[in-house]
Amino acid sequence: MGFLNASQLALRAARFYLSPFSASKSWISTRTMPLGGKNILLMGPPGAGKTTVGRIVAHRLGMPVIDVDDDVLETSWKMPVAAKLESVGGERFLEEEGQALCNFSASGCVISLTGSNPLHAEAMHHVRQTGLVFYLDVDGEDIIQRLTRMKVNRIVGQEAGVSMRDILHYRRQFYEKWLDMRVLCGAGDTVEEVAEKVLKAIERYQKHAAETYVSTRCDNAGSSSQKTYFSDVVVEGLATDGGLYVPKNGFPKIDAREWLRLADMSYPERALVLLEKCIHPLDVCALDLRTMVFKAYGLNFSSEAVAPVKHLNHNQYVLELFHGPTASFKDLALQLMPQLFTYCLPPMCNFLILVATSGDTGSAVLSGFSRLSRTDRHRTGVLVFFPEEGVSEIQKLQMTSYREGNARAVSVLSDFDFCQRSIKRMFRESGLTGHLAVEYGTVLSTANSINWARLLPQVVYHSSAYLDLCRDGVIKFGEPIDVCIPTGNFGNAMSAVYAKQMGVPIRKVICASNHNHIITDFITTGEYDLRGRPLMPSHSPAIDILKSSNLERFIYHVSDRDSRLVKELFTRLDRQQHFQVPEPLLGRIQQEVLAGWCSEDDCLAAIQSVHAQTGYVMDTHTAVAKVVADRLQDGSCPVVLCSTAHYGKFAPAMFKALQIQNIPEDAVEQLKKLGSTSSGPEMHRDMMKCLKESGKRGHTACRAEYSVLVEEVESMIQDSFLKVM
Repeated sequence: MGFLNASQLALRAARFYLSPFSASKSWISTRTMPLGGKNILLMGPPGAGKTTVGRIVAHRLGMPVIDVDDDVLETSWKMPVAAKLESVGGERFLEEEGQALCNFSASGCVISLTGSNPLHAEAMHHVRQTGLVFYLDVDGEDIIQRLTRMKVNRIVGQEAGVSMRDILHYRRQFYEKWLDMRVLCGAGDTVEEVAEKVLKAIERYQKHAAETYVSTRCDNAGSSSQKTYFSDVVVEGLATDGGLYVPKNGFPKIDAREWLRLADMSYPERALVLLEKCIHPLDVCALDLRTMVFKAYGLNFSSEAVAPVKHLNHNQYVLELFHGPTASFKDLALQLMPQLFTYCLPPMCNFLILVATSGDTGSAVLSGFSRLSRTDRHRTGVLVFFPEEGVSEIQKLQMTSYREGNARAVSVLSDFDFCQRSIKRMFRESGLTGHLAVEYGTVLSTANSINWARLLPQVVYHSSAYLDLCRDGVIKFGEPIDVCIPTGNFGNAMSAVYAKQMGVPIRKVICASNHNHIITDFITTGEYDLRGRPLMPSHSPAIDILKSSNLERFIYHVSDRDSRLVKELFTRLDRQQHFQVPEPLLGRIQQEVLAGWCSEDDCLAAIQSVHAQTGYVMDTHTAVAKVVADRLQDGSCPVVLCSTAHYGKFAPAMFKALQIQNIPEDAVEQLKKLGSTSSGPEMHRDMMKCLKESGKRGHTACRAEYSVLVEEVESMIQDSFLKVM
């Protein structure tokens, strides 16, 4: 994996020696007895099959089994549970049931809890000290059918006028509160299948060491004694050898019945389940992950659906990813990523987040980190570099409006590629990172899509779009869709590839470029050639990128994780500005993705045409996707166009496309006028608020010299953090 620089050595040492979890992780994973002799606690609603599942699991693991209803309550009360409930009533029953559980103790057993145990906090605190809680998240209709067949009459709250659905809905909040691991069950799963999933969940919990990450350039993956976990990659950002982190064993595969369970869930609920599948609970525990997810996708989004799918015309649908606080798709990751970042921070270090942006990432990062607690903000600074002439005026105003605390946006008299290249160079220079770590106690990290915690949440919205089409009856699960994505840095496209790996039936990922079409050229020819190629400003500045970082992850993926090839290709690109992939690999690339590009005139024409036909206003990036999809998609299945930003961010181009005259000079008035021409989407509330509050502000601009950017980094640290004495 290469040598750890001074900054990363300090980070790893702090985590290992000072984290209270480090020793327990090692102990749990090395014990031969399941969970090191802890109890396996099966929790779920009445009718979830806990008793039968518990017997199967106990038999398979060679452990004793205890059913709380039969072996604890009825033994203690000397009467059937139903009779007890009838004699004392629901409220008193819960209290006596809880006290009975508090008086109970066992170890090394499989214990099937009652459906109402989680409603008693003291009892759950008691039993959780003895083991781990596995939540049998069984389909509600399956439960109702099972209870109807069993004619169950001993459920707390089961009375006239209260439906079983109401009872299950009310109790769900308690199950979510106490779980350590969710066992997601598909509709129609048998108890045997549920038991098998429990066994796999137990195995997964014990094998934390199997959920590690490797660099795309590491040619001895897994041979190092130093394991790299999710909590490491979130904080470190870039791998020590210059590569990008990826899961060593790829993504978990979700079966069709489990996907169908997600179809009726809200966006935050879908996100939570999918992220639980990808983040080990020893890295981020289930309850904390839930808190983060529901904070990330709450009232800060202007649409309750978070990322709604709208029908455009014919077989085309728009995935609206601009309802977050900064009106771009970056919010879907960056309202969550800062919370994950600060959760994973080791003690005794300050962190400076370096960000290069082509327009949208900067304000999204600043927004996401500004919502952290004061304590977390005190230890974390954010420095954004953006090209002075490479972003829209509104994007610039959004970024420079964040001036509180440890946050700053600096414009550079160059392009995005220079900003991104400079940040990567800082990470590679051990002299610089060592100096910052020793002199200031500060570690560098990044929030660009090279950081795994930036990319992972984007997998959710591609999955969610497919589920929305299933829920709305456009397709049945298993039927394919295509996804067309305006792309420059390839992160959005890569997250769609990963969604496909998890089991979403995406047929083709279509990459759409503007006239900076290096991605299209590469996918068409297999040649990546930066030599003498200028970056040309466009109406779609977020994809004005020539050196695409996440292409490295894609080549690693399609080459069957050939890290030596990846290292050779991207080392050549750094040194010679050019590489060519072998012909067989090009064939595999073209099986996975299609690519096309759109001229400036065609982009504006598409905006005008769609508006004239439907009244819908697309932004310039969505228009690029629309043009390319029209050319490349065969119409045999639905195609989802990723709408990555709100049209209000690009007012001059929109006025030109819609041929609007008498344009106001004031940015706020421009947005009002644009909004009045649209039947959808509405003008973005947070963008309007930001512009009203920011007005015309000056901002720092610097020369396009690497040393100048380094000076900005050191100045930021000196202004933000106390010097280590």
